[in-house]
Amino acid sequence: MIEAELKAHVHAPEQVMRHLEERAEAHVEVYRDTYYDRPDGSLEKAGEELRVRTVHGADGTRTVLTWKGAAVDEDSGSKPEHETRVEDADQAHAILRGLGHVELIAFEKRCRNYDFTARGRRMLATLVRVPEIDGTFLEVETLVDEDQVSAALDDIRAVLAELGIQAEDLTRETYTGAVAAQRAA
Repeated sequence: MIEAELKAHVHAPEQVMRHLEERAEAHVEVYRDTYYDRPDGSLEKAGEELRVRTVHGADGTRTVLTWKGAAVDEDSGSKPEHETRVEDADQAHAILRGLGHVELIAFEKRCRNYDFTARGRRMLATLVRVPEIDGTFLEVETLVDEDQVSAALDDIRAVLAELGIQAEDLTRETYTGAVAAQRAA
């Protein structure tokens, strides 16, 4: 499946949050993301991602292992995504290191997740704050087959417009890139 997703800077987070809460109940979670690469940096160069995410929320703690392939849509950065839950975060990290992967970057994301249906699609909207970078972001995504990416992105754009997000608010900047730049400054 492809994660059709758009991300935007949010200028009025409280207003967007109110609109989202009209659609669904918020699930507040803190993500601890650790990204890995091969020693030669070939995953990053190929536009691929390998991540261990530990999620802390009201329902407890869970860890997922995710691999994302190269973007299938350059304008949005939508990628194939494969994800599975793992029992032990420390062991997942040890396995990746044991396979020769090196930690690229780790950081925290504070998220308010909203699951809802819009335009006949299951969507996930996430308001995101990363303590190391300025601003609030909104990600809206849905999982689709590759031949549905364009139509799904149109549906996501419509939802973003309903939430008060303009086309000029969209961004392709990654959290990994923004955090790395902040740490290098």
